[in-house]
Amino acid sequence: MSQVNGITNVHQQNLYIAGSERARNADNKSFSSYMKETKSLDNIFEQAAKKYNVPVNLLKAIGKAESNFNPDAVSRAGAQGVMQLMPATAASLGVKDSFDPEQNIMGGAKYISQLLKKYDGNTKLALAAYNAGMGNVKKYGGIPPFKETQNYVVKVMKYMDQELGAGSVTTTVKSTAPVNIPVTASLHNRYYTIPQASKIITEDSNVLDTIFSEQDYLKLLDILLKEMEEDKEKDRY
Repeated sequence: MSQVNGITNVHQQNLYIAGSERARNADNKSFSSYMKETKSLDNIFEQAAKKYNVPVNLLKAIGKAESNFNPDAVSRAGAQGVMQLMPATAASLGVKDSFDPEQNIMGGAKYISQLLKKYDGNTKLALAAYNAGMGNVKKYGGIPPFKETQNYVVKVMKYMDQELGAGSVTTTVKSTAPVNIPVTASLHNRYYTIPQASKIITEDSNVLDTIFSEQDYLKLLDILLKEMEEDKEKDRY
C-alpha cells in the first residue's frame, strides 16, 4: 500500500476505520472518549493462565496481594503495575509497558510459571522467589526468614482459596506508529498540526477535548478514508 498522508500500513488504516465507526455510533462524546478502551482483568488473567499453564486462582491471588489489581501501582522499591514487576524483570520478560495491564499480567504469569518449573511445582517456594528473589531462596534453602516474605506467601495462599474478581479497567488506546498528516486544526485560537496532536494523544488524550470536537474528528476520519480510497483507485491504473 502506498503512503497516504502518513498512513502506511493496514493496521493504521484499521485503526482509523474503527475510530470512525465509534464516532458514527456515539452521540455527544468528547474526543478523548474515542481513545479509551475497557479491558477485563478477569479475562486477561484467564488468558494468561492458559498461555503459561498456571492456575488462574494463583495469578489472581498474586495480583490481589501485589497491587489489589491496580495497573498504576508503584511500590517504594519501584515495582510497577498489577503484578508489581521490577523494571529489569519486566524487560527480561518482554514487557515494554508495565502499566499496560495486559502486558503486565502476561509478564507476571510468565515469571511465576518459570519459578514453578524451577521449584518443581512448589507454589510456596515460587511465591517466596517472586517476592524476595531466587537468590534469597537459594541462600536460605527455602522461604527466607523475612517477615514480609513469609507473610506474603501466607497471604497469597489464602487468596488462592477465595473467589476473586479482578474487575475491569479503562485504558488509553495507543497507536503503534506516529501519524504524520499534513493538516492543521484550528479551534479556540489554538493551532496544532496532526503530528503534534498525535503526541498529545499518547501523553494525555483529555487535552484533545479542547482541540477537536466530535464533528472535527469525524470529518478528519472521513477525509483520510476518502483519500485512501482515491489512492487505491490510482494504483490500479
